[in-house]
Amino acid sequence: MAINRLHHARKAALLSAGAGAALSLTASLGLASPAAADVPEQAPQAAKAASAPQTQQANKINVTASQLLQLAKAQVGTSENAYGGGTKFQQWYANSRRALETIRRDGGSRKGYLNAPWCAMFVSWVGEQLGARPQVGWDAWTVAHAKWFVANKRWGNAAKPGAVVFFSWSGGKTLSSIRHVGFVVKDNGNGTISTIEGNTGNGRVEERVRPKSQVVGYGYPEYAG
Repeated sequence: MAINRLHHARKAALLSAGAGAALSLTASLGLASPAAADVPEQAPQAAKAASAPQTQQANKINVTASQLLQLAKAQVGTSENAYGGGTKFQQWYANSRRALETIRRDGGSRKGYLNAPWCAMFVSWVGEQLGARPQVGWDAWTVAHAKWFVANKRWGNAAKPGAVVFFSWSGGKTLSSIRHVGFVVKDNGNGTISTIEGNTGNGRVEERVRPKSQVVGYGYPEYAG
């Protein structure tokens, strides 16, 4: 939303959701290095025909919502480069086993994640660092990530600290209208929520205040305590 049109256009040109084509990289990024501030994530055609997301593993974790939010907040200020990439979140995801699974679902290549919209990768990375992947999930596409929570019966409309919040800038309430994701810090009690989000503002991790009117729903990790 705060991103300028030129930056938005550059990212749109870099990421072709329909084609899923591999992106060229600068020598400084390399393959080990795959994300756009409030840039709508367009689902590849292959993803629309994908089967239901994996169900959540039964095991629980010894991680609290407070611990997760502490780690997420520690990432505030992390910024992408001029190409919309270069973050550790994209680099981690591009080299993960999950990337191969979502490439089979959506098309594209590992390199394609290096400069791709990274809000969902940020959420996934935080969960991974805490050993909470089975509770937080991992995906690069916000719609698929939301469907994972729905399939695991961990979906609702209450803003709880540590919940994964999914946004639609148009105010739509369908899963297909989702364009952004982050973590809930708290319900402010005035029609807004405080959040920590990746790939927002000008391509950074930031603390934000959002109107609930933009929320599609919330995914609830099973926290300890």
